[in-house]
Amino acid sequence: MSGGVDSSVAAALLQRDGHEVVGCFMRLGSPGEELETPRAEETCSIGTARIGHQGCCSIHDAADARLVAAKLNIPFYVVNFRKDFGRIISYFEEEYHAGRTPNPCVRCNDWLKFGKLRSYAEQLGCDAVATGHYARVATTESGARIQRGLDAAKDQSYVLFGIGREALATTLLPIGSMEKHAVRALARDFALPVSEKPDSQEICFVPQDYADFLAQRAPERFTPGVVEDESGRVLGQHEGHQRFTIGQRRGIRIAASIPLFVLHKDAARNAIVVGPRESLESHGVSASEVVWYGERDFASEGVACHAQVRAHGAPIPATVRHRMEQDSATIEVRFHRGEAGVAPGQAVVCYDHDARILGGGWIHATFRG
Repeated sequence: MSGGVDSSVAAALLQRDGHEVVGCFMRLGSPGEELETPRAEETCSIGTARIGHQGCCSIHDAADARLVAAKLNIPFYVVNFRKDFGRIISYFEEEYHAGRTPNPCVRCNDWLKFGKLRSYAEQLGCDAVATGHYARVATTESGARIQRGLDAAKDQSYVLFGIGREALATTLLPIGSMEKHAVRALARDFALPVSEKPDSQEICFVPQDYADFLAQRAPERFTPGVVEDESGRVLGQHEGHQRFTIGQRRGIRIAASIPLFVLHKDAARNAIVVGPRESLESHGVSASEVVWYGERDFASEGVACHAQVRAHGAPIPATVRHRMEQDSATIEVRFHRGEAGVAPGQAVVCYDHDARILGGGWIHATFRG
C-alpha cells in the first residue's frame, strides 16, 4: 500500500472478494530525509500529496496508507527498506556515470516490491503479494504471464517484466482489468480517504532535476568534455556527459544550420556525439539479464513480437531472437521500423499478439540498419 488510490482500491477489492488482507508500506527514505520526521518546510495532505517537486512523499504517504487500512480494518505494517533502497539509488547514479540511461522503477519492482517485500510477506504467512499496478496476470500453457492492463493509457506491464515466472505465480493485480476512472469511482464507493489524491509522476528520490541530484552527490564526477559530430569533429564543450540523454535536443548549445540531437555518449572519453534527427534511429538492440515467459525454446529463428523500449512508449513491430553468451542468455530484437532515442541501460520488453509479455532484458547495445 503506497498511500495512493490504486493500491488502496486493490486492497479494498481483495477484501470485498473474501481475502484476508494485510497492508504493507515500504519506507524508502529519500536522500536527506529523516526516516520518521518530516522536514519543517514540507506540507502534505490527502488530495495534495507532494513534497516539493517529488512524485511521492514517504512520511505522508505512509499516513495516508494507514488511514486506508484503518478504514478497511486490516492489519498494517510499515517496513524500513531505506538501506535496501540505497541499492536503487547507487544503481541510478552509476548507470548515468557510465553513460547509460537507468530505469529505477523497474529495478525497484524487481529488487524490492517483488523481491525483498515478497520475502517479508512470506514471513507473515501470506500466500500472495498484490499491488495496484495496471497490468494483468494471464494463465497460459507455458505458465503465468504478464499481460497489458486494460487501460492502455495507464498500462504498467513494462515495469513488471522482471518479476519472473516463479514470483508471478503468486502475484495478484486486482485493478489490471479496470480503467482509471473506474478505479477512482470505486474509491469513492468504498469511501476511501485517498479517492481524489493525484497520481505520482516523478522519480521518487529525485527532487527536481536528475543531473543536479547527481552533481550534488558527486560533483567531482562532472568534468568538462567535448561535443563532437559523427565524424569526430569537435563542435564545442559540455560540462559533464551526465547532463545529456540520448535523443536530447535542447541544451546542447551548439550553433548549427539544422537541429542537432544527442546520438551517443562516450563516458570513457567524456564525449557527447550529436547529429541530425535521421541519425538518431535504431533498428534493433541487444539485451542481457533476460527474463523469459514464453516457450523455453524461443529459438534462434526468431519470434514475431511487439517491442517496447520505454515505460509508455509505443509498441514497435519486431522479431526477437535468443543467444547464449558465456553461459548467460541474451536477446537480440530487430525492429521492423526505425525507433528514435533508444538508449543503453533501458529495458526492452517483447509482447505477443495477445499483449502478453514474452520476455525482456536490459539493453547493452543498439544498432542501425
